Amino acid sequence: MTNSFNPEEMMRAFTSMKMPGLPDFQAFADAQKRNLEALTTANKLAMEGAQAVGRRNMEIIQQVMAEMTQAMQSLSAADGSPNAKAAHQAEMMKAAYERAVANMQEIAELIQKSNGEAVGVLNRRFAEALEEVKSLVKA
Repeated sequence: MTNSFNPEEMMRAFTSMKMPGLPDFQAFADAQKRNLEALTTANKLAMEGAQAVGRRNMEIIQQVMAEMTQAMQSLSAADGSPNAKAAHQAEMMKAAYERAVANMQEIAELIQKSNGEAVGVLNRRFAEALEEVKSLVKA
């Protein structure tokens, strides 16, 4: 058995093979830069949303504390029968419950809006990236 390695024959075989074109590395680097920019924007939007939720929570807590103080003063100053006081207390509890539900809905809407904006940025970039990949493959 003879080992007849012929380098010229090997080179001819390689040159006859059709290799796919190498990707445009600048386009790839630019795409990665746009990906990072989209992530940065989405993170910024998410952080701003979280800060807005935190601020609104603090406002709600301050409002609730003021309302509780006023309610306690109102209850202690109320004259009348025990039944009238109980009815007044029930009305205040109902109003407090309704405000709490409204506040929770408001906070949920703030969170949903913030998340929607951040996800929207990422979805747009993902769609753009898919188009970029398609164009690179065609090239």
